[in-house]
Amino acid sequence: QVQLVESGGGLVQAGGSLRLSCAASGRTFSTYHMGWFRQAPGKEREFVAGITWSGLNTLYADSVKGRFTISRDNAKNTVYLQMNSLKPEDTAVYYCAAGAAAGGSLREYGYWGQGTQVTVSS
Repeated sequence: QVQLVESGGGLVQAGGSLRLSCAASGRTFSTYHMGWFRQAPGKEREFVAGITWSGLNTLYADSVKGRFTISRDNAKNTVYLQMNSLKPEDTAVYYCAAGAAAGGSLREYGYWGQGTQVTVSS
């Protein structure tokens, strides 16, 4: 099992940057693929980015490609989401997740954090 705790959310102006962190507990973090999802009010939870256990392969939603970067440090049991050039439409609660794949489907992930709010003002 793995427990996930996100941090780093907050309020930022459009065009600004934030870096989210997701700290994992448990000895098997390095064996999990990791993902970031987000959910805006009234909308379904959507995939943002995924990274394989080794960190060698990543996947991004088209809406964030070129602006967001996912990375991980297995020695620190942490996955990151660097968000640049933020837009008001990026406003959402951001969740990290651990699972057996690094794809875009929620069903691939069995463990979820509690989420961190990101608000981008125009």
